[in-house]
Amino acid sequence: MAEVATGRGQVVFLTGEAGIGKSRLASAATDLAYQSGMSIMRGRGSAMSRTIPFRCLSEALLSLQRLGTTVDIDELGPYRPALARLNPDWGTAADDPSGSSLIVLAEGVLRLTDLVGRNGGCAVVIDDLQYADPDTLAVLEYVIDNISHQPTLLLATMRDDDSAALEFARATSKRDSATLLELRRLRHEQVSALAGACLEGTVPAPALDLLWAGSGGLPLFVEELLDEIVSDGHLVRTGDVWNMGDAGVPPSALVHSVAGRFGRLNDQAREFVSVAAVIGLRFPLTVVREVTGLDYRTLLRYLQSEPVAHLIGPDDHTPDWYLFTHALVADAVLTLIPEDVQASLARRAADAVEKRYPGVPGDWCHLCATLREAAGQTAQAGSLYAEAGRRALAQGAAQSAVTLLDRSLELVEDPVQRFEALEAQLLALTEAGQVDRALAMSFDSSGLDRPHRARLHTQLAWAANLAGRTSDGLSQVEIARALLGDAAPEDCAPVDVVAAHLELDRAEPGGLERAEEIALRAATVAERVPLPVVACQAWQLLGALTRRRDPARATAYLERSRAFAIAHDLPIWEIHALVRLGLDDALRSGDIGRLEQARDLASRIGAVIARYQSEVNIGLQLVLRADFAAASLVVDDVSSAAKRLGLQEIGQFMAVLRAVLAGHRGDRTTLTEAWSVLVEPGGEQHTARLHGLAATFCSLLEEDRPRARADLAAALEAERATPTTYHLTGRLGLSLLLRAVDGDLTRAEYDTVVADPAAGLRWDQHFALLASAVLAGAAGDHDLATALVTESGDVGLPYPMARHLGLRLVSEAAARDGWGTPESWLRAAEHHFHDAGIPAVAGACRAQLRLMGVRVTQRRTGVDEVPDELRLAGVTVREYEVLRLLGARLANNEIAAQLHLSRRTVEKHVSSLLTKTGLTNRLALGKLATEHSD
Repeated sequence: MAEVATGRGQVVFLTGEAGIGKSRLASAATDLAYQSGMSIMRGRGSAMSRTIPFRCLSEALLSLQRLGTTVDIDELGPYRPALARLNPDWGTAADDPSGSSLIVLAEGVLRLTDLVGRNGGCAVVIDDLQYADPDTLAVLEYVIDNISHQPTLLLATMRDDDSAALEFARATSKRDSATLLELRRLRHEQVSALAGACLEGTVPAPALDLLWAGSGGLPLFVEELLDEIVSDGHLVRTGDVWNMGDAGVPPSALVHSVAGRFGRLNDQAREFVSVAAVIGLRFPLTVVREVTGLDYRTLLRYLQSEPVAHLIGPDDHTPDWYLFTHALVADAVLTLIPEDVQASLARRAADAVEKRYPGVPGDWCHLCATLREAAGQTAQAGSLYAEAGRRALAQGAAQSAVTLLDRSLELVEDPVQRFEALEAQLLALTEAGQVDRALAMSFDSSGLDRPHRARLHTQLAWAANLAGRTSDGLSQVEIARALLGDAAPEDCAPVDVVAAHLELDRAEPGGLERAEEIALRAATVAERVPLPVVACQAWQLLGALTRRRDPARATAYLERSRAFAIAHDLPIWEIHALVRLGLDDALRSGDIGRLEQARDLASRIGAVIARYQSEVNIGLQLVLRADFAAASLVVDDVSSAAKRLGLQEIGQFMAVLRAVLAGHRGDRTTLTEAWSVLVEPGGEQHTARLHGLAATFCSLLEEDRPRARADLAAALEAERATPTTYHLTGRLGLSLLLRAVDGDLTRAEYDTVVADPAAGLRWDQHFALLASAVLAGAAGDHDLATALVTESGDVGLPYPMARHLGLRLVSEAAARDGWGTPESWLRAAEHHFHDAGIPAVAGACRAQLRLMGVRVTQRRTGVDEVPDELRLAGVTVREYEVLRLLGARLANNEIAAQLHLSRRTVEKHVSSLLTKTGLTNRLALGKLATEHSD
């Protein structure tokens, strides 16, 4: 406990057969944790809720409120909406835009335990984990993998029967992520010790023999049998001594003990217990009342009676619910009820549930399905399982949905019901990552009309798209379209959206144009019908597709998508539109305000994916702005989150951004490492950016011009061969400047390139203006050339590294052709790259100045203290020291004494200062010194 409280998380699994004492041991551990100051979260699995998503996790969260633990849920940030799926008091599942992501939910659980355990630790105790649904196990696996540095103890109990939970516990233990304690049956002497502790005395040998024979060493049976022989007067206490009387009770298993109590009940009480057992380990008193017709007073009287109280107790986790003292007790009761009676009771219980809870909301749907199945009403059960599966899928519990829908498909026979279950199953399998199984599914579509069959093939096409199996997806699209024929446009729109995505994946010439045509058709129909989600998806896809050709129209499409999302109350799609609009702003003007707005809004409502998409784009703009420290923080933070949450696409974008960041820092080693991640399948779409925006800049910062030209050529070839929706590959900006400086660009070629509608992006425009300046200077129009450099400085203002690199490059042409002020441009560039720690470029600037006949002084300590205005005028560190003392109105001899110089040297420095600043006397120099001092 002490280690956990200090931030060293622990995981312990207790396993053993039913009745071995797992829950008792967990309760004792819970008491110790509570006494040590730890906060407690406790939940339980149950057979009834085996496929109800996250049941035991919900109970664990709700236990915080029952135990009075205060949680500042605002600190959960974007993960609060995800956790609302487990605790409705924290919101609703509809508030969670990432509802389909188990990883986001798991991260939320992890952060909650850290928050709860901040002051002393947190113990999460889960009983009967063998009943947990697959999605709960997935959440726990994530928590376990990340718990080691948190003040959290996870303690779970489970039976040792074959189950997914037991396999999970063993696998976790093998990789040393958890401790697995397998409880064994008691030995003879341990049975004696247990019985002695219960009796607070010594157990006589005949009684011990009876307990040993009847219990088989199971603690539960020991206690049950001991209680029975004491209650029946066979074991009697005289003073401090226990004596065994008539041994009329034969050695028996628990079922005989339960049968004895069951037999002592009157008919009403026996029916009550029977109905409860048919419902399951846990049951609501409201349903039992509906079935039996007994009033609450009568039911409560039976619950408090001695025979029933040994079988059933209150469920501490849920008001008005009760549970059998052990699963074996419920099983024992069922063995005493004839099968036909069980079926009749199950039907009556299902009727009661549907009457009491119309529409069977929430968990009632799955309970009703199990009861209908037990009653032999397979068609109704299958329909209810299908509905429960669809609800689980809507909550993001894809694994549970698959299990429920599998069961539905085993039971339903009606063609339309089978279609609805199958369509949901295909989507569930896709969301659960079982795409191969989805594509391999065979189904009998006889009895279905053509539109219904087309919907199944459309879903298969989407699964193939997610699996990267483009040809399979296109085949399914063709089948769907053949089935639809001349069907209504609203039936075709979902197919068109899938087809548009598949066209992008084909990466073939003309693919972008075909995708745009198909998406436009889907958007138009979806907006008219309306099909809100399809419309939002289509307009946003169109925004990305048309930006390269018509940026204004692309923006209009995105604004349309956002307006449609607002009108139909689709907040997540509004945020996605805002992300794309923010990217538009950043590319066209350099403004990241709307991207930051989208990020903040996504964080507030828990849209984790949208938040990271915003930060991907913000991170790129930070690199272009040369804010490398901030960009590095974004890269590290988002990369870590993407890896932890399994967000592969975000992770790939961050690998590209890491490469671009390294390139703009001149860090070839990190660039190569980042690039290596992107040679895997799926990275081809980033080749143009990697060459044009990362490698080219790295080569330029290494002053390797031939390699930079080769990198740019590779970028342009990749862009030509595999068109994408990405920008800033260099074709519309830097390539023009390098060609102009090297003398292999004509004005006609330049005009053709900049006529491209996408050439107005601010980053590219800065370089294009410099290229135009070089062409104008070479043509003898020196005034225009100089004006274009000035304009490029304004356009490139947000991008200091690119701006100074442009000055360094354009100065070559200006010096060669005799125009502009290349000396001041080179000095500015030299200063920037010296401060940025890019020695190759700084050295190249100094070399170019020397070639121009300009005296270049060696950089000395203190150069950073010289104001930019004076440094660009050529003022040295020593001259600035003299200037500052002039500002203090010292005479030349006083300055010489302070600086340990001769008076004649000071006079030379003063003369040089007058020349470089253009001032006329010492008084003016003193005033200038005072201004800079201020």
